[in-house]
Amino acid sequence: MIKKLCGRIIYRFIPLCFSQPFFKIFGGLEVKGIKNIPRKGGIIIAPNHLSYVDPPLLATVITGGCRFMARHELFDIPVLKHIVSYYAFPVKRQNPGASSIKRAIRELAEGMIVVIFPEGSRNISASRLQPKNGIGMIASICKVKIVPALIEGTDKLLPQGALLPRPAKIRVTFGMPIDVSEAGNDYENIGQYIMDRIKDISKYSMDE
Repeated sequence: MIKKLCGRIIYRFIPLCFSQPFFKIFGGLEVKGIKNIPRKGGIIIAPNHLSYVDPPLLATVITGGCRFMARHELFDIPVLKHIVSYYAFPVKRQNPGASSIKRAIRELAEGMIVVIFPEGSRNISASRLQPKNGIGMIASICKVKIVPALIEGTDKLLPQGALLPRPAKIRVTFGMPIDVSEAGNDYENIGQYIMDRIKDISKYSMDE
């Protein structure tokens, strides 16, 4: 009980004291569609992935708390692994193990919001990467709603290879929850269906 309470305090302390001021200082943050995230029930947030700052950005925006599937190498870094463990659980991107899949399923069954990047890793190209099968598998098993999300600007805030952040306007847009049953039971089709919904958000964003 005490450990869980400490975890909640730490979860909110870091975004409040560090992440929120950081994004304000380096260009500002706009959030749209936050009400599209259901308040109850296990939910998967499925965003595109542009930069290393995407996870702390989403942890700042999703104030009710969420969990990330994070690359397992982060849990090998002294000090950082203790901080990351409050926000995420490890997964091998190229070969997600059964334990990672089970962990995600358990978190969703307990009513948590789980953030899964369909592309699996940062995308520095102009086009979307092929989605990994992990999100399709988890969505198919859990039958939960998925909220697609579009992140814009973090690739300019912290470009690949940059050591220091640069001023950039950041925007996060959450789409309407989707039911992936329309995509059938094929994991690859489900992943592509989710990526298409993220692409739909980008169309509306560019029109503004």
